[in-house]
Amino acid sequence: MEDLYALDFDGVICDSCGESSVSALKAAKVRWPTLFHKVDSSLEDWIVDQMHIVRPVVETGYENLLLVRLLVEMRIPSVRVSSVAEGLTVEGILEKWFKIKPVLMEEWNEDKDFLIDLFGKIRDEWMDNDLTTWIGANRLYPGVSDALKFASAKLYIVTTKQSRFAEALLRELAGVTIPPERMYGLGSGPKVKVLKQLQNMPAHKGLTLHFVEDRLATLKNVIKEPELDQWNLYLGDWGYNTHKEREEAAGISRIKIIQLSDFSNKLK
Repeated sequence: MEDLYALDFDGVICDSCGESSVSALKAAKVRWPTLFHKVDSSLEDWIVDQMHIVRPVVETGYENLLLVRLLVEMRIPSVRVSSVAEGLTVEGILEKWFKIKPVLMEEWNEDKDFLIDLFGKIRDEWMDNDLTTWIGANRLYPGVSDALKFASAKLYIVTTKQSRFAEALLRELAGVTIPPERMYGLGSGPKVKVLKQLQNMPAHKGLTLHFVEDRLATLKNVIKEPELDQWNLYLGDWGYNTHKEREEAAGISRIKIIQLSDFSNKLK
């Protein structure tokens, strides 16, 4: 029986944390210039380091901007606006981001769509001005490039990343072109909706369905939908998730924790 794989991008195919953190820092300087006048290069380095730790909480790219500003407010009390920044740790962000995020959006009077557009614009400018450096700030996980090139299964990308960025990285880093109709990026709707669309396509009748993610919360959302019971669900242990999340996933019968080598072999 033929297989269909729906693959998340960031944290499954690509380690984009270096690029997304630097892009968020660039965008934050544009959005909050007065605040970032107080940020020197050593603090910038610290922010980028911390972003690698808190990356598992990010569902959509614009949240990186919020995290960058929050880290600044945690370190520089004189610029603090948020009520949650005082005494907060990176561990606290990992545990409470779902509750913290709406508070920040309200206290900073921010608009989600504006931040999404700004984040995309900054990335576009970086790509246009210095594509080599932008590409170099990303890396594909080992073995993934060959797995995509020689995959025997039907592949779809289901990501909250804007499609043009995922397409550029696949082309430049893997030498792979995914047809636009198999690329579901930001704006395609929630991943549960996309999975329903995929399973209901007449061409996919009879296929064995697999969904590979690095976010436990996303997989738990799939489990809540009885209509999606036929999907095999995998949590990639190499992606943006924590030990605590992997322990929780191990106790959920619908979810299989998969290692990178197994993932690459499955696609082939």
